[in-house]
Amino acid sequence: MNITETEFSFPAAHAANVFGQFDANMKKIEKTLRVTIIFRGDKLKMIGTEEDCKKAKNVIDELLLLAERGNVITEQEVNYALSLTMENKVSAMTQLDSDVICHTIMGKPVKPKTMGQQNYVRMISDKMIVFGVGPAGTGKTYLAMAKAITAFKANEVNRIILTRPAIEAGEKLGFLPGDLQSKVDPYLRPLYDALYEIMGAETFQKNMEKGLIEVAPLAYMRGRTLDNAFVVLDEAQNTTPAQMKMFLTRIGFGSKAIITGDMTQKDLPAGARSGLDDALRVLNGIEDIGICMLTSEDVVRHPLVQKIVSAYEADEKKKAARAKRQEKAEERKTGRKKRHAH
Repeated sequence: MNITETEFSFPAAHAANVFGQFDANMKKIEKTLRVTIIFRGDKLKMIGTEEDCKKAKNVIDELLLLAERGNVITEQEVNYALSLTMENKVSAMTQLDSDVICHTIMGKPVKPKTMGQQNYVRMISDKMIVFGVGPAGTGKTYLAMAKAITAFKANEVNRIILTRPAIEAGEKLGFLPGDLQSKVDPYLRPLYDALYEIMGAETFQKNMEKGLIEVAPLAYMRGRTLDNAFVVLDEAQNTTPAQMKMFLTRIGFGSKAIITGDMTQKDLPAGARSGLDDALRVLNGIEDIGICMLTSEDVVRHPLVQKIVSAYEADEKKKAARAKRQEKAEERKTGRKKRHAH
């Protein structure tokens, strides 16, 4: 193992942003790629194997490019750059940075932050119906809302319809106080948050009063045909197969539908089949329907959320493997009993 020493210039003005508070980002790169980084003046010295130094330089170059474009480098970006460099795809980060969907009311660009998200956004542009399935924090709903608002502003659709089934974390609507509108609102809060942030509360309110933006529970979709609309169905894992079929057959001409859901967060009664599960199985392979499966690698919330999601994903896999083993054991037992009976 040959240890080499490489030195290259690095603009001191971007050091604090790229290397993070108390050099946290630099330490993470050192630890992950087994290199030592020394920064003095405007020179960066790297000690490690040639391969590791090359990877570390690629990560730092990408982060610097993002910093020069005005991005604040977060732990999530560093983690993602490191995971991409392991697959030799680190240059994809700067490409993601230029894929801006729209800007929030505060002027902040809304863009995909991972390759999975980029694939999802492109699918929304290309297909009539898109399923975005993945864990919390993968930006499924937020990116769908950004695309909906962009299409609405560009007059590609006449209205936006947002809906979700009204089952939530074990609560039944009947036990909540208030009339239907106030009962529905708490469930649709995440959709409102995205609308306020991208469109601004005032514009949103005006469009809502004109009926150009509609936020309603899924039950309200029955018997309607949704023409020239951008429809987002959120939390689709909580639909029944009948509700999902009803929703998908409402979609009319000039419309686009995005169905988002997380298979690990079902609030349906035990043993009930999810409409999302059904739809993914039945509709796989139909030409104008896109299915985008996001994973814990696409989580863009706090890195701790990423770790939590990964831990749950690993646990789900273990449970599935255990269930399979039990099933096989039962089959063997049944087979033995049958043989003895003969």
